[in-house]
Amino acid sequence: MQKTVIAATIVTLLFSGCASSNGPEYDGSTYQEIKKFETGRVEGVRHVVISDNGAGTFIGALTGAIIGSTMGQGNGSTLASLAGGLGGAYVGSEINKANAQELSVKLDNGEHIVVISKGKEFEVGDRVKIIKNGNRVDQVYKLDGN
Repeated sequence: MQKTVIAATIVTLLFSGCASSNGPEYDGSTYQEIKKFETGRVEGVRHVVISDNGAGTFIGALTGAIIGSTMGQGNGSTLASLAGGLGGAYVGSEINKANAQELSVKLDNGEHIVVISKGKEFEVGDRVKIIKNGNRVDQVYKLDGN
């Protein structure tokens, strides 16, 4: 019982965040850099999936192995840890996938670009502001007054 409580506590700590906000999130190493932005109109939208970067797989495997180790005794505990780790890795990789949109945008300067945006819904005809850091897209916003 005590192992289960410890495992549940570890899982809770791994998946809880320290900061929450309704605003945009910036990378901790680039938030102080000067960024540029461009505006344009969405001409095409395609739904895409962003694959796991490895973090979900790792956390899932670790969590599954910890929980599995609380089951059984001796060789049974070892097998349960292995099964928990494998199952957790699969579940973690699936959970960490993200739905996103591939936006074809005609910029106000006439140039056509494609950007990937997750966490927001866009439609053809939406006016957007694309915040860039070099050649990397930091944020995509829908502008008011489409």
